[in-house]
Amino acid sequence: MSDLILVQHNGSIATVVLNRPDKLNAMTRPMWQQLGEAIEQLSADDAVRCIIVRGAGEKSFSPGNDISEFETERSNKVQAIEYGRLMHSAVQALTQCRHPLVAQIHGICVGGGLEIAALCDIRICGESSRFGAPIKNLGLVMAYQELESIVRLTGPVIALEILLEGRIFGAAEAKEKGLVTRVVSDKQVAEQAQAAARRIAEGAPLVARWHKKFARRLGDSTPISDAEREECFDCFDTEDFRIGYAAFLAKQTPAFRGK
Repeated sequence: MSDLILVQHNGSIATVVLNRPDKLNAMTRPMWQQLGEAIEQLSADDAVRCIIVRGAGEKSFSPGNDISEFETERSNKVQAIEYGRLMHSAVQALTQCRHPLVAQIHGICVGGGLEIAALCDIRICGESSRFGAPIKNLGLVMAYQELESIVRLTGPVIALEILLEGRIFGAAEAKEKGLVTRVVSDKQVAEQAQAAARRIAEGAPLVARWHKKFARRLGDSTPISDAEREECFDCFDTEDFRIGYAAFLAKQTPAFRGK
């Protein structure tokens, strides 16, 4: 990866860093492309059990897209469609990522930054974090692919409030709206995100992937098929089930293998 997107490994936990601290981690076209590529590569890696997504430093997760790019990269519909293709490829990679995603949110989480965070499974922020999507002030809309995760978290009524008013609001309100799952003191954000990732990584990785799949499937109104219902019992034929069951009886900590 370019130094615009850093990928760091600590055992089975990977951290993806939006790395433009001098611009508060504002997203550029290359960053969207590299973010999607990084997530796709990590998703395919069975050695990974959890991915933390964060911005560099502690001032900002990301304020969204870098407005200075608009003149050369998004000045008309044709350019915007091509730019959107890269953005939405990254959105798809995050949506389809097999491993649990934890958003470690310091400071500003606005616009495209909010979209990235909303695609994570657990979102932990500091008390001084700020959220919103004031794109109405640019005369722009949030496309279906970008809006979907926010609507899924908040519901359409709250999502419309966020977009129509364009307010910037605090962590407590973000928690109330369902945009974040946990608010901690600013000094504890990294520690709590790491702790969450460790708890996830210690669990059975196949189970985490199934739970992600099942939770998303329940958001689809299509009736669940008999084959899908039967899949819920596939875990009983895994080595990890035997490891977990034996460890429980022996009052030991299981060492899952992802098989």
